Amino acid sequence: MKRVMSIQDLSCLGKCSLSVALPIISSAGIETCVIPTAILSTHTRFDNVHFKDLSYEMLPIGSHWEKEGFEFDCISSGYLGNKKQVDNVIKLIGTFKKEKTIVIVDPAMADNGKLYSGIDKDFPLEIKRLCTKADIILPNKTEGCLLTDTPYKEDMSVEKIQDILIKLSAYGPKYAVITGVELSDKSYGFMGYDSLNKEFFSYGTKKINYKTSGTGDIFTSAFIGAYMNEYSVYESLRIAADYTSACIENTFNDPDRIDYGTNFEKEIPYYIELLNKH
Repeated sequence: MKRVMSIQDLSCLGKCSLSVALPIISSAGIETCVIPTAILSTHTRFDNVHFKDLSYEMLPIGSHWEKEGFEFDCISSGYLGNKKQVDNVIKLIGTFKKEKTIVIVDPAMADNGKLYSGIDKDFPLEIKRLCTKADIILPNKTEGCLLTDTPYKEDMSVEKIQDILIKLSAYGPKYAVITGVELSDKSYGFMGYDSLNKEFFSYGTKKINYKTSGTGDIFTSAFIGAYMNEYSVYESLRIAADYTSACIENTFNDPDRIDYGTNFEKEIPYYIELLNKH
């Protein structure tokens, strides 16, 4: 069984980060081992969040794993809250990355043209350091702009996205992928760049005019699960896009939907179907 290390926070309520990664990647038949960077009572969509920083617990967890001889097929990082946590992730990559270990970075720090609350304006500089250690990076449009010092616009041409992708690839990842992109045919999905073969690629699903939280975490988790099941990068991204779109549509059509999360649980059988069908 493949083994993934997932490094990000645990929001105890709110359907994001580890509470999304653990069930989705596990449903793909992958052992999912977690290093929580912080515990939050809810995600930051709510006020008065109870927060416990676990920055100083991350390396001791890794040290124990190292002593026990555990190895990982994939190291994945998500939302990180400060420079110390970025330093820790870089150290964990240095300790556990082997020749065939894939490092995936979701630079979860911003959306809709602005940084998440509580994130320092200089934090993108820290995430740039982390991206140099990655094989695959999965920013959204806002994060792609922040990482390349590109002014953000809601509507971006294909050529502008491609320019950002080339700049992202200069940090060293084999694949740079920007999510949440409206394509020329008005579908909604991702654009990517294969830096080894110098090729762009893209894929879109139907656009659903509904904003909901946690979709980036859903996409990244579904991608990891598919990729660890030996699908190509492109096929894994496609599976993730189809699954994420289904989760959004399920939430949109649910009369009892909550306003702080996405119905990813209801569509896990569809995700497993996609894994078995492609």
